[in-house]
Amino acid sequence: MDRDAIATVVTEVLKRLEQNGSPPPAASAAGASSVPGSSESFVFQDLDAAVDASGTAQRVFQDLGLEQRESIIAAMRKAAIDNAEPLAKMAREETGMGRYEDKVRKNLLAAKKTPGPEALRAVARTGDKGLTITEYAPFGIVAAVTPSTNPTSTIINNAISILSGGNSVIFAPHPASSGCCRATMKLLTEAIVSAGGPRGLITVVEPASQENTKALLAHPAIPVNLVTGGPAIVKVAMTSGKTCKTIAAGPGNPPVVVDETAKVEEAARGVVTGCSFDNNVLCTAEKEVILVDAIKDRFLAALRSDPRAYELNPEQLGRLTKEVIIEGGKGCKDPKLNRKYIGKDAAVIARGIGLDVPAGTRLLWSFVDHDNEWIWTEQLMPVLPVTSVSCVDKAIELAYHAEGYNHHTASMYSMNVENLTKMGRRMACSIFVKNAPNFNGLGMGEGYATLSIGTPTGDGLTQATHFVRPLQCSLVGYFRIV
Repeated sequence: MDRDAIATVVTEVLKRLEQNGSPPPAASAAGASSVPGSSESFVFQDLDAAVDASGTAQRVFQDLGLEQRESIIAAMRKAAIDNAEPLAKMAREETGMGRYEDKVRKNLLAAKKTPGPEALRAVARTGDKGLTITEYAPFGIVAAVTPSTNPTSTIINNAISILSGGNSVIFAPHPASSGCCRATMKLLTEAIVSAGGPRGLITVVEPASQENTKALLAHPAIPVNLVTGGPAIVKVAMTSGKTCKTIAAGPGNPPVVVDETAKVEEAARGVVTGCSFDNNVLCTAEKEVILVDAIKDRFLAALRSDPRAYELNPEQLGRLTKEVIIEGGKGCKDPKLNRKYIGKDAAVIARGIGLDVPAGTRLLWSFVDHDNEWIWTEQLMPVLPVTSVSCVDKAIELAYHAEGYNHHTASMYSMNVENLTKMGRRMACSIFVKNAPNFNGLGMGEGYATLSIGTPTGDGLTQATHFVRPLQCSLVGYFRIV
């Protein structure tokens, strides 16, 4: 898209935000399926009409072949890269969560490092009895629920993954992020069409609501549900009432263990960087730190010397706990938080208890007991509880329980390979990061990127291979040439 078209999209969405998210115009007639205007042809008010359009587009898309699919995915990547900044701006302004510069990084990460069709490679096996080949076919339509915490980057990531498998997708964005998600879908749709693909590969049913999301997940013509969000929406997906493949990317409460062999100052810097990234809205971000007593004083001193980190005393943390955590603590699988603080800047959270912090503060932290609510509650904000135990074995065991048995993400700072191995095996998480901020496990280090980590359903870091079915074809007696 040219810059004038990009500017038009940005203006449209910002205008919607200024009008407090007013809904799109209704269809002009009872039989109309999408919002009038070709540029909005991906927006529907009727679920069945969206499913029909999505199914038709998917069949056309599949028939285009792999080379054209690769060209379409390349066009989607370019559109997302070119618009990473305005999309980040829209996401920040609409949701009020996170940090603009970090959202730009997430958009670019999703666009550049989400695996595409190249991840799907046919497998051939030959022997005395002939040849068997396994190829990967699309499911058809995928329903994808996206969160308000990582809205535009999740749309980019999910769309590339799902379409790389030859499918179409109907999105259900969180109502708090519907505007920026709609802008992202529009940009991707125009990229698809510019590369010769059909309209309808990406669609959405509006208005964004719990009712429409539940209906989408329960629709019998949709064989795959992908849900990225908290425990409540994961439960909805797992009880949709139909037989389908479900990929649920649920919550986590990632612990960090720092042992006596760690490079302590590096560990402290890494924890501050990772925990404060995008104001901690990533489910993979550092949520609590467990130190070995031997290095406690050095680690705390390193935190105190970091201008990005502000220490709360016990009285201040107590007041913040009453303000932020409505229901949480040890054993709470579905904590209730004061949503007005989720993803907010550290300064905004501090002002909630009448505290002014220095400019440049990205993180609030406090040293706490093992049973403190902050250790056991996934809060999605830049507030970090730090505790300590006598030895690395106790640290790993506390981390295992504090993580909530989600097996989502954990990290460790250590120069002892045995300790690193011990923790990795005990945690058995989808992502385990060693000696670096947790976002390295999302592809900001080595490896590929995803914004949907299907831990509850055993899928781990999703990519195109999760949205295809293996089909096997055998030819007996021929095609072995050696």
